[in-house]
Amino acid sequence: MLRKPNGTAGNKDLALVKAIAKESRSETLARLHASSNGLSSEQAEKNRAEYGSNTIATSKHNSKLRFLAEAFITPFTLVLLVLATLSLFTDYIFVPAGEKDLTTVAIMVTMVLISGITSFVQNVRSSNAVDSLLKMVSVTTDIIRDGKDQEIDTSKVVVGDVIRLAAGDMVPADMRLLTSKDLFCSSSSLNGESNPVEKIATRKPKLGSDRDYLDYPNILYEGTTIVSGSGLGIVFATGERTMFGKLAHDISHNDVKNTTFDIGIKNVSKLLIIMTAIIAPLVFIINGITKGDWINALIFSIATAVGLTPEMLPVIVTTNLVKGSIEMSKKGTIVKKMNSIQNFGSADILCTDKTGTLTQDKVVLERHYDLNLQENPRILELGYLNSYYQTGMKNLIDKAIIEAAGDELDINEIQRDYNKIDEIPFDFSRRRMSVVVENSDEQHGKHLLVTKGASEEMMAVATKLEVDGQILPLTPERKQRVMAKVNDMNDDGLRVIMLGYKRNPAPVGEFSVKDENDLILCGYLAFLDPPKESAKDALARLKYDGINVKILTGDNEAVTRTVGLQVGLNVDTVYSGADLEGKKPEELAKMVEECNIFVKLSPEDKTKIINLLKQNGHTVGYMGDGINDAPAMKAADVSISVDTAVDIAKESADIILLHKDLNVLEEGVRIGRKVFGNTMKYIKITLSSNFGNILSIMVASSFLPFLPMLPLQLLVLDLLYGTSCLALPFDDMSDRFLKEPRTWSTKKLPKFMFYFGPTSSVFDILTFALLFFVICPQLVGGNYNAISETQKVAFVALFHTGWFIESLWTQEMVIHALRDPRLPFIKQHAAPGVTLATFGAGVIGSLIPFSFLAQKLGFGKMPISFMWVVFAILVMYILLTTLVKHFYLKGERFLI
Repeated sequence: MLRKPNGTAGNKDLALVKAIAKESRSETLARLHASSNGLSSEQAEKNRAEYGSNTIATSKHNSKLRFLAEAFITPFTLVLLVLATLSLFTDYIFVPAGEKDLTTVAIMVTMVLISGITSFVQNVRSSNAVDSLLKMVSVTTDIIRDGKDQEIDTSKVVVGDVIRLAAGDMVPADMRLLTSKDLFCSSSSLNGESNPVEKIATRKPKLGSDRDYLDYPNILYEGTTIVSGSGLGIVFATGERTMFGKLAHDISHNDVKNTTFDIGIKNVSKLLIIMTAIIAPLVFIINGITKGDWINALIFSIATAVGLTPEMLPVIVTTNLVKGSIEMSKKGTIVKKMNSIQNFGSADILCTDKTGTLTQDKVVLERHYDLNLQENPRILELGYLNSYYQTGMKNLIDKAIIEAAGDELDINEIQRDYNKIDEIPFDFSRRRMSVVVENSDEQHGKHLLVTKGASEEMMAVATKLEVDGQILPLTPERKQRVMAKVNDMNDDGLRVIMLGYKRNPAPVGEFSVKDENDLILCGYLAFLDPPKESAKDALARLKYDGINVKILTGDNEAVTRTVGLQVGLNVDTVYSGADLEGKKPEELAKMVEECNIFVKLSPEDKTKIINLLKQNGHTVGYMGDGINDAPAMKAADVSISVDTAVDIAKESADIILLHKDLNVLEEGVRIGRKVFGNTMKYIKITLSSNFGNILSIMVASSFLPFLPMLPLQLLVLDLLYGTSCLALPFDDMSDRFLKEPRTWSTKKLPKFMFYFGPTSSVFDILTFALLFFVICPQLVGGNYNAISETQKVAFVALFHTGWFIESLWTQEMVIHALRDPRLPFIKQHAAPGVTLATFGAGVIGSLIPFSFLAQKLGFGKMPISFMWVVFAILVMYILLTTLVKHFYLKGERFLI
């Protein structure tokens, strides 16, 4: 929400707004060198070049330069560059000419390039994939271009464009109204006012209202939503020059919600900072004291700190999200906001409207009855007048009335006989809408107000009824009989609205909500809104997946209950918006849990229910496609709409379905859970593996007379493991994992680390013992303390080599051991890509000590037979990990 400015907007642009608001229509057209017939394509391009495009730059802009910076400015690459700089001085600058050697520097720079380029390429590919997906869904606007109406992407709007506006549209740029008809707008995103206000093209600002320019009656600003009515406006500012652009330069319409995923990542970061702050100094002090070389101890402790950091997390998270988005797009689901996939997968409650989601996206007018329940063409005629002449967004009911009238009546004659005078737009508190028409035939000059609306709301403003041509008082007994007939039709599954009228209601141009009184009720319009054939099965599948569906509708109880029964929902408890009023918070918290059907709700009621469910600890999704759904969509953890929805619903949505079908939604949920699972795999497995390595380093540092591994070797190990983890987004998840919603929580992450980190340390320590007391003495020819300095160098190189190979293989195998509760390679199998990446990294790491890089990296030539030792350790490691999993799962429901 943007407040009114305190001099923040540019004086020049404010002066333009004020001048245009006070001008006549013709003066504004002349100022902009435009006409009410719109621009030509050629002139539009010239204006775009002169005034700029209709986009607002944000701090979140994903430029390649930013990706390049993010790829190379990481803890991993920074440490490598520090080490490379130190090596440059120690191996090249400060050594005699004959001993200068840049090999180590070259190796480190190569590692920086490999790490950075991998991240950069992956992020660019991900960004391009996201852009391609978002192009599949766009918000368009009705522009008069080349003399005809065209639906054009809002980013293509230019200064001078003439735009038609209707209910459900979002204003794409700042514009001056040329014409308006009962145009009501919501400007809450700009001035915080939740109630719609009327905008009138012919009305100019009052004298002395210069500072209230956001409220000018003839000016519309970008971000405004058209609630009802229609209008025609000319654009005078786009992009950065709009009020929205200047007052909210760092805010975009597509700001990502602070999802549970974002919170989880922050908590992981805090945990890592705490661990690093504790462990790195300990490693530094232990090695400094035991080895006496404080410089090497410092470098090693820095490398150890980097080893604690899952440096591939940003790349893997992005890859996961984009892969999930692409997979969802193939199923008819477009993800607008990447992080929402996590909430999509963790949602355990889905709130949805009834019409078009559970029911067919087509309403049929079954009956047009008078109050005696007799088919009456006059009732259909009055309904047609109301629906045809209203300028708001025509919903399914209006379309059904117009279609039925076209089949049964001479609509050309009706249009000749009646001219529209005015209208009173629909709103969600009155639940009625009216038009005023003038009879141009035998009753020339007579005005007729025709109102349609929900039964209870029509009863509230009616005082008479028409039966058999007679006008009778609406007594309580007659009101009861009328409502009984409505209830009977509702019980038959028919949705009923009522019609009323009043003759000569008020002088022309002064019609308002106050005129909706003293109406004469005359008939019923009954609609059939049958459930989709797929709805019952889709709801059953969602329930199987742990998602509870709740209907939030403005319709009445009887019709909604009937639909709920047909699609298999529990309809024992039904609450209306009125039932929620005046209740204590604890009562409301209980009501939203025990009820799955809420009826006669206003947009504010829907938002209240969603917030209550969130307060109860649920992750809530909301699916909507209308103006009345926008507040609830913004309140939900993840908002879902369809490609045919109104602009404000599509703009508010995190996820858009190309098909309005819950089966598509259910498939998307499972993909979201897969994305979540593979992300959690990397975080939990990597943190526990790194934690185990750190424990091993601390133990080894305390007892070994040399560093357990060289800093560069530690970084190579980290690079190989991290690169192999890039395959994790392509791993599979078990059906058991996918059928339950999961929410982010780092509370149990330390427990996971303390269970499985020390498990790997057991075998690291076993490896240390074998290397120090058995293998290295045999290969070198004696114990470390009894051999020469030359032999000690070989001893240390062999020790480093042995632990490097064993540590790499245990890290790669822990992915297979912890990805699933079952026994790896026998009861559960990773995806082929993961298997290839992990074994490939292990093989490459095992071959490095035998390559030309061995000497430069400080490795010794370990005999091939050592691989049998590694194999035996891996078998024991996997068996012990499986046993630890068994004990861990006794106290926890989930492994990942």
